[in-house]
Amino acid sequence: MRGKLKNVGLILFGVFAGIIISLNLSAVAEKAASPLPIDELRAFTEVFSKIKSDYVEPVEDKKLINEAINGMLSGLDPHSAYLDNDAFKDLQVGTQGEFGGLGIEVSMEDGFVKVVSPIEDTPAFQAGLKSGDLIVKLDETPVKGLTLNEAVKRMRGKPGTKIALTVVRKGEGKPLIFTLSRAVIKIQSVKSKLAEDGYGYVRITQFQEHTGENLAKALDGLYKQNKEPLKGLIVDLRNDPGGLLNGAVGVAAAFLPKDALVTYTDGRTEDAKMRLTASRENYLHGLGKEDFLKGLPAGVKTVPMVVLVNGGSASASEIVAGAMQDHKRAIIMGTQTFGKGSVQTVLPLGNNTAIKLTTARYFTPSGRSIQAKGITPDIVVDDATVSGVEQGMHLREADLERHLTNGNKDDEVKSEPASIKLPAPAKSAPKGKDGKPGASKDDKVPGELISKNDYQFNQAINLLKGLQILQNR
Repeated sequence: MRGKLKNVGLILFGVFAGIIISLNLSAVAEKAASPLPIDELRAFTEVFSKIKSDYVEPVEDKKLINEAINGMLSGLDPHSAYLDNDAFKDLQVGTQGEFGGLGIEVSMEDGFVKVVSPIEDTPAFQAGLKSGDLIVKLDETPVKGLTLNEAVKRMRGKPGTKIALTVVRKGEGKPLIFTLSRAVIKIQSVKSKLAEDGYGYVRITQFQEHTGENLAKALDGLYKQNKEPLKGLIVDLRNDPGGLLNGAVGVAAAFLPKDALVTYTDGRTEDAKMRLTASRENYLHGLGKEDFLKGLPAGVKTVPMVVLVNGGSASASEIVAGAMQDHKRAIIMGTQTFGKGSVQTVLPLGNNTAIKLTTARYFTPSGRSIQAKGITPDIVVDDATVSGVEQGMHLREADLERHLTNGNKDDEVKSEPASIKLPAPAKSAPKGKDGKPGASKDDKVPGELISKNDYQFNQAINLLKGLQILQNR
């Protein structure tokens, strides 16, 4: 037994040493003189040994160590995670705009999978899944007891195969069952349309490697289609779960003055302290030398703008909305955003594995921390497509177990901009084609980018028209 414990201890210290070397944490060097937690390490080795000797079935050392790493990271916050070979590959493919699955941004809460946001034009979106839905069963397998990675793996699969999701939704008396067909998820991150003569509409569904470049093409197309400078522009970030940081900087840089501060981050290491401005080196990272914003129409920098947000707008979406709000470049309209103001860094460990570790908080240009709080719109407009029962069900960062705190001391919290609230007319919850709760057929017509029943969009258009009248006077 003593020899076994010694071997286990050596394995454990080797794992810890490998992680420390991979992360290159300066904090470890600073605290090198501090004693290691010997009692806790001893407890770990004893538990490891007991599992090896007494568990009902044999367990491989690799599995135990991987599960220990999983637990170590998932216990920190909802966004830190261990990425095995498959998860690391999926992450890399997903940021390039194409991957297999259902199209849901998810998190873990109390052992269940919670929907942060369904991604537009995916099986999950078309089936009517909503932000805040709690997935309790995958086919006949209960979610309770699965890790988030395990649950995600079960939702992924060969395109065309089906999976049944059992969902608990606030306001519903019994669980809802959605049968979805898996598909290759091809995300068009930027969509655009001339909403009316003189008024452009741009929808950003997710921030990817080429989102800034695609936005520049969309804006150029709108100006050419309108044949004269736009009178107003709506940028729709609703239900955009975020994505790559340089994508967010590129989008903000399209509308802000050159070198204007977009966001800054603050963490424990020097690498985690960044100031990202509207300059090419901050949005062209890894994308070549051609500046895709260089040839934008001059009117893009001054056109009156409304940015639409809601509870599904998270992370990179909040960076853009916060920057536009702080620089008074656009009016933010909609509902309170998700509140994910933390930065996750993917740190490769070798053997095609990695860890996704929360390394910093990000702040708006004026110094506001969005973490667990979100962006408060300048004009609050509730979505009119749901009843009052659903208004309070949206999942936000502050609702997640072990969420990272805001990081601002009470006497340092920056004041929020004053908001105006426009009440929305209440409607009954929409039904899908099968009569079950879900997306209304009138709310999103296939092939249409804008719905005539979109109350928030209509209010944005009305506001821009009002600003145009005032400007003409």
